[in-house]
Amino acid sequence: MKIFKFFIGIVLVEIISIVLFAISPQTFDEMGALRLVIPLFFVAIMVAFWFSSLSEHFHKEREHEIKESFAKEREKLRVKAERDKIKVVKEAQKEIAKEAKITHAKANFKVGAAFAGVLGVGVLFMLAQFVTAGLLTMTAAGGAIGGYYWRGKRLEDKKNMKELEIIDTKILPKK
Repeated sequence: MKIFKFFIGIVLVEIISIVLFAISPQTFDEMGALRLVIPLFFVAIMVAFWFSSLSEHFHKEREHEIKESFAKEREKLRVKAERDKIKVVKEAQKEIAKEAKITHAKANFKVGAAFAGVLGVGVLFMLAQFVTAGLLTMTAAGGAIGGYYWRGKRLEDKKNMKELEIIDTKILPKK
């Protein structure tokens, strides 16, 4: 389509040239040559301006197309980066939650072992005839275990463990 516009200009110049030659006198003296050359000169200048305008317009269209393609590519990269960021954040949160579970399990084991040790000392006191000290030690250990268990249940019920909460992010659809 773009070449067709230039083709029209070229055909128009040829038609004007043929018409000017057809209406020119048979003898070419200086005045006859001027009558032919001056109109052809002005036609050539007009067509040159026309072609210059067309090429400038086509150049601007091409720049606009290039800018649009760069903008689309930039937007695709931005969306992909956002998706990747969301994916990395979710994976990091899952890893943090996993590590927190492992840490809590280890801590619970250590606390349980400590309470078992205290109960063992209480039983040892009872066997060694220190009944009062043994009963006090076992009661304290039982109370501590009960309090630890009650606190864990309360946190679990109310879901107050915000540091373990996984944020569900929306994944952008692929285009």
